[in-house]
Amino acid sequence: MSTSIHDFHDDVRNADIRIWVNGILKPRAEATVSVFDSGFVLGDGVWEGFRVLAGQPAFLDAHLDRLYEGAKAIALDIGMSRGEMKQAIAETLKANGMRDDVHIRLMVTRGIKRTPYQDPRACIGQATVVIIPEYKTPKPETLQAGLKLFTVHVRRGFPDVQDPKLNSHSKLNCITACIQAIAAGADEGLMLDPHGFVATCNSTHFFIVRKGEVWTSTGDYCLGGITRANVIALCRQNGIPCFEKNFSLSQVYGADEAFCTGTFAGVVPVREIDGRKIGDALPGPMVLRLQQLYRELVERDVTVRGADRLA
Repeated sequence: MSTSIHDFHDDVRNADIRIWVNGILKPRAEATVSVFDSGFVLGDGVWEGFRVLAGQPAFLDAHLDRLYEGAKAIALDIGMSRGEMKQAIAETLKANGMRDDVHIRLMVTRGIKRTPYQDPRACIGQATVVIIPEYKTPKPETLQAGLKLFTVHVRRGFPDVQDPKLNSHSKLNCITACIQAIAAGADEGLMLDPHGFVATCNSTHFFIVRKGEVWTSTGDYCLGGITRANVIALCRQNGIPCFEKNFSLSQVYGADEAFCTGTFAGVVPVREIDGRKIGDALPGPMVLRLQQLYRELVERDVTVRGADRLA
């Protein structure tokens, strides 16, 4: 049975969480938005997901960079400064008494429309901002078993069609890829770029290991992943040859190891791609090393962030 890299065991504490909706902390059952909201009507908005450890959101500045850059690109006025957004996140965590094993989904839409129509000028009022904190960690069994990927027919397209750099609410191409992967009995869809080279997965970024080298796509046709960038930087800081380049499925099938990266689960091994077993051990030696380096990086980031807050 296929699973998702985002699978988690339900936590009873999540039933009583308070969610930040436009400045008001509401019980989960009451945290709603209008049917006229741009996000519901058209998927018009941007979002971020990030983890919280020791009371601190990991790599928060990088996530806010991407959020505000994406909002600017689609001419969406969030209506809050970065400082105000950080304060809202802190208030949400404090109200829920949350410190560890937390995942936050931060969503911003263009706001309420006076009628269901795509023109941004049909919006009335300010943007809708929602902060959902949940006790949520990846399933250990999924991390241990590794992922099974299937190459889907849905491509990551050119930026003049729908720019993959935008972390927008409009994710239908990725959802379609996910549906095809699930139908094939896989966990995640491996997506190619318009030229037939490997691009990324439907909800994570993709890497292979060949002869001691780490390869990932050029990045031209995928989201600017925070974890992806961190892993690339870790490789280069620790003497691991790492290349952003074009490569084909044939080179993927012959890889020594493969793995996916994402904010929720970090560095996750891949066991099978299109029916081909990848590697001799799971996780392989390179994945084990990168998992450790990434854990240490997260710990350093939240420690520094906590020290800055107390300074």
